[in-house]
Amino acid sequence: MNITKIINQTQQPKLYEKGTSFMWTDPYISKQLLQVHLNPDIDLASRKKATIEMTVDWILSAQNGDQPLKILDLGCGPGLYTELLAKAGHDVTGVDISENSIAHAKVSAKEKGLNITYRNESYLEADLGENEYDLVILIYTDLGALIPSDRSPLLSKIDQAVKPGGTFIFDVLKDRSFQKKLTGKSWEASKEGFWKGSPYVALSESFLYEKEKVILSQHTIIDEDENIDIYRFWTHFFSQNDVSNMLSSLSFSSITFNDHLLPESDMWNGDNVLFVRCDK
Repeated sequence: MNITKIINQTQQPKLYEKGTSFMWTDPYISKQLLQVHLNPDIDLASRKKATIEMTVDWILSAQNGDQPLKILDLGCGPGLYTELLAKAGHDVTGVDISENSIAHAKVSAKEKGLNITYRNESYLEADLGENEYDLVILIYTDLGALIPSDRSPLLSKIDQAVKPGGTFIFDVLKDRSFQKKLTGKSWEASKEGFWKGSPYVALSESFLYEKEKVILSQHTIIDEDENIDIYRFWTHFFSQNDVSNMLSSLSFSSITFNDHLLPESDMWNGDNVLFVRCDK
């Protein structure tokens, strides 16, 4: 085993340096993610069921009028939000990059008699249309997982997709307690687990880029043949002023904030999360 190679590959990389592997479309890992999504009692791939229901109630209560809305859910996963929105009588489209999640969502919608449109695409590349939706949502701090070169074009596409008089709602993590959110070095040796269906060793660590308000979670996965996969997840943190500046070039006429929507449970929930409503 080339220990020097492993040492070099587990060091802190340059900001936004890409990993060697992509988790969301990996055939094996995406199946593990789907099971985490569907667990109603944990805040991991998705928030807890009760929190999702409360969030949807808040989203819909803030809309004007009682007419059905045309809604776009970006990063919809297995349809946890889209189904609630459709049950409330709205015309809903969900977009997600995970083939497994979309396949599950389609089956679930059919079983429940819900007419939901699902698209298995990356929302970074998908055509979202122009003046197409009354409401676009991007929930569970997805926006903060995007590097700036991906985030800005997506926001422009969403701006174009929202109808005049329409709304865009998303949430981000607030810029506080960076050091508390860092995780130390850890390792796992498994015959089969989250990362692979065969033996592997996982070396994990997080790194802070304080000036940019970014934390990197890095996972280095080594299999029995000494192949190395590196997964990197960038998490950005924002103040209200950061969000306002990020949206300043777009056509939204009103931006409001809510940081008391989620229940307190840990440093990733409660008032550590800022919900943003953008109205045209």
